[in-house]
Order: sequence, then structure tokens, then C-alpha cells
Amino acid sequence: FNSLEQLCINFTNEKLQQFFNHHMFVLEQEEYKKEGIEWTFIDFGMDLAACIELIEKPMGIFSILEEECMFPKATDTSFKNKLYDQHLGKSNNFQKPKPAKGKAEAHFSLIHYAGTVDYNIKGWLEKNKDPLNETVVGLYQKSSMKILANLYATYESANAGK
Repeated sequence: FNSLEQLCINFTNEKLQQFFNHHMFVLEQEEYKKEGIEWTFIDFGMDLAACIELIEKPMGIFSILEEECMFPKATDTSFKNKLYDQHLGKSNNFQKPKPAKGKAEAHFSLIHYAGTVDYNIKGWLEKNKDPLNETVVGLYQKSSMKILANLYATYESANAGK
């Protein structure tokens, strides 16, 4: 099943497709009207906002993931439960997948413009927490590139105060 990285890729594709659709179909038809071209507006049914908002809006998938990462006792199960509480039965694009025999469990499905995609959230909290390596930060702070050194000059170590 698909992981956090694939959700990020699919989200980006969804945003790009929405941008394309808006510019090719909506804005072009508005331009026809401005130019006085006789035209009947056609709704191509290509508005992908529902799926995009499900992922990026407050209380969307990314927001809930960020929130769960702030709680030390959060688990994959608590994350899944929050997703279900917030979206299952409330958003047509969010579904509980039907388990396939002999396969790992998919925790949720999203209906993207290109089709339905199943996701397994195992390990998403750890991936999202992925802290900066202290050695890398130290190198950035000592960089001869002033902008890079300035970006990390006030970086707080994850181990600070321990």
C-alpha cells in the first residue's frame, strides 16, 4: 500500500492538475467572454478542490498528522482514529478500504482525480517527525555561505534542555 511519501506525490499531482484545469478550462472560457466570443460556459467537472482540501485544510490529513506528532504518546492507531473521526462519512473523497485477503491492511482510501488510492499509515508519525541531524546543522552553522549560516544560527537542538 501507499505511504506518506506517495501521499505527498499524489497531493502535488492533484494541485498541479487543479492548476492546469483552472487555467485551461475556467480561465480560457472567461477570456472568451471578455473578448465577446459567443460561448456557452461548459463545466468540465474537473474541480479537484475537495480532495486537495481534505489533505491540506485545517483538520485535513496533513494538519492531523502534524498535531499527532506533537503528542509523545500518539500512535498510528490514534492517528487513524482521528482521521476517521474527522473525515469518514463526511467527505466523499475519504473512504475506509475493504480489506483484501492475505494483504496488509490499508487504513484509508482517497479518491484522487486519477483514481482511488489506498494508504497504510504505518510509520507516518516517525517519518513526519524526522528531525534534522545535529551534525548537518553544525555544518550549516559553520558554512561560508552567509545565508545558510544565518538560517541555522538560532537553531534549537532537539536535545536542548535534556
